[in-house]
Amino acid sequence: MKKIVLTGGGTAGHVTPNIALMPRLKELGYEVHYIGSYDGIEKKLIEEMGVPYYGISSGKLRRYFDWKNFTDPFRVLKGFGEAKKLLKIINPDVVFSKGGFVAVPVVQAAKRCHIPTIIHESDMTPGLANKLSIPAAAKICCNFPETVKYLPEGKAVLTGSPIRQELLKGNKLAGLNFCGFTAKKPVLMVIGGSLGSVAVNNAVRSILPQLLKTFQVIHLCGKGNLDETQKGMEGYVQYEYIKQELADLFALADIVISRAGANAICELLALRKPNLLIPLSAAASRGDQLLNAKSFQQQGFSMVLQEEEITPQLLLSTILELYENRNSYAEAMKKSGQSNAIEMITELIEDAANTTVSK
Repeated sequence: MKKIVLTGGGTAGHVTPNIALMPRLKELGYEVHYIGSYDGIEKKLIEEMGVPYYGISSGKLRRYFDWKNFTDPFRVLKGFGEAKKLLKIINPDVVFSKGGFVAVPVVQAAKRCHIPTIIHESDMTPGLANKLSIPAAAKICCNFPETVKYLPEGKAVLTGSPIRQELLKGNKLAGLNFCGFTAKKPVLMVIGGSLGSVAVNNAVRSILPQLLKTFQVIHLCGKGNLDETQKGMEGYVQYEYIKQELADLFALADIVISRAGANAICELLALRKPNLLIPLSAAASRGDQLLNAKSFQQQGFSMVLQEEEITPQLLLSTILELYENRNSYAEAMKKSGQSNAIEMITELIEDAANTTVSK
């Protein structure tokens, strides 16, 4: 049986694409193992999948001053030693990295052990962890055409991001029943990420009475962000987080408002959901969501509003414009070549696994 080690962690975005690959990898006959941090978010998510999980030491590599900058390099070195030992025991044919700082020592250890590595970069420009991993990679998968120019020639492959296949199997009728909605009125879905977005939540709630004249609204507002004053409002449902029924809610939605995280927008692309993106501002991030949103806008997949420019009237008029032109956005997404990421990535993994790496 072929063996693969998956790695990546720190945020759910560094784990869920790996989870999306697992069913196909098992179909192809791979024994799947996972290397992550001792107690990161990836540990719980992967152990729930019944996949062997191994924790290693990890440290964050920062571009800014922090006292931990003096101690974390030693954690990374320790992680490298632990990863190298694990790889020798597991003896995988290939390593696939989704990024995050825990992946750096794993990728470097794989290079030292002459194990081919495929890495995936979700954002427009590579983050620091992937920049450190790129020289050791055989191929680099990416989500955006613009990313190719930032990567070594011959290594970059435009694949899109693997998404959970169960999201493609939603049932609209089940979604209607779950929300208590009618089939006679369109549905707007609002997603602020697992932690929610105060800015997006407040903006949507400020125009809720006007929105409900045209739409029914599903609001995934994040942990601790429910508004008790709006519970029971006809045509409006709010949830902190949805897991089991998410595919049904996507099937029900006619248009979507979302942040512009790479995994989130790739899910919208695969589902062909016309969307309005409100990217996290540069002041609150390294600016990757701004670039992600701009690319999707230029490709005709999305409308975009900057958080700082939103007014109630502008938000309402943009949502109505999106709904009016929803078919053109869905058609542009249908023509995209980035809708078969799992097959493209597993083909690269197969090629790498079948390549004899010179000792």
